[in-house]
Amino acid sequence: MRIIARLDIKNSNLIKSINFEGLKVLGNPNTFAKKYYEEGADELIFMDLVASLYNRNSLHDIIKRASENIFIPFTVGGGIRTIDDALKIFDSGADKIAVNTAAIKNPNLINDLAKRFGSQAIVVSIEAKKQNDMWEAYIESGREHTGINVVNWVKKASDLGAGEILITSVDREGTNKGFDTELLKLITNKTNLPVIASGGFGKLNDIKEAIIDSKVDAIAIADAIHYNKFNIKDIRSEALNLNLQVRKFNQ
Repeated sequence: MRIIARLDIKNSNLIKSINFEGLKVLGNPNTFAKKYYEEGADELIFMDLVASLYNRNSLHDIIKRASENIFIPFTVGGGIRTIDDALKIFDSGADKIAVNTAAIKNPNLINDLAKRFGSQAIVVSIEAKKQNDMWEAYIESGREHTGINVVNWVKKASDLGAGEILITSVDREGTNKGFDTELLKLITNKTNLPVIASGGFGKLNDIKEAIIDSKVDAIAIADAIHYNKFNIKDIRSEALNLNLQVRKFNQ
């Protein structure tokens, strides 16, 4: 189980939202990133929430500074549309890139990126909402319908060379109501790719629902650590306890 700190960014500010709406400025993302690194986060995710809207990624300076004093893997997403866009992100210090809007509009982008950089460096980010009896993939930070079934999209992304899936429940994002286990189980039952759960973490028991019930490989946390409801050490300790329980049960 990897514990990942997620930092959503607009311009040069760390922001937080609820259901990707009502963006609130929290401060300097590098200050928060350094704190999470020192607390023991396994990875970081930097996500430019408005990059696709403005056809650009503005995180280069932020991730260059992060790479100078943070020595854990980090993923960067938002506005990556071409090989050149990806090259700039990797050259700035990122270990992985995350694609969503551009990949849905041009699925072959996943294949192109995987061939150039390797599948292990390509994360397909999916923003999901439930519509009637179907989970639909959204783009533009949860603003735009695609009509695409999330399960079908996960399978297609896997076939095209994705190395990991970041699945965010738009309805749970920023609410602290817990991960959407129905959505997570649907994804983990349909793919062998590592799955990162994002959106909704609010209490330590949510880790059990992610690890044991939903069988995800990592959890991405934002609101609960940004507002000091928990720190990474608390969350890691709970995850380790659960892993020990699972091992004893399986022996």
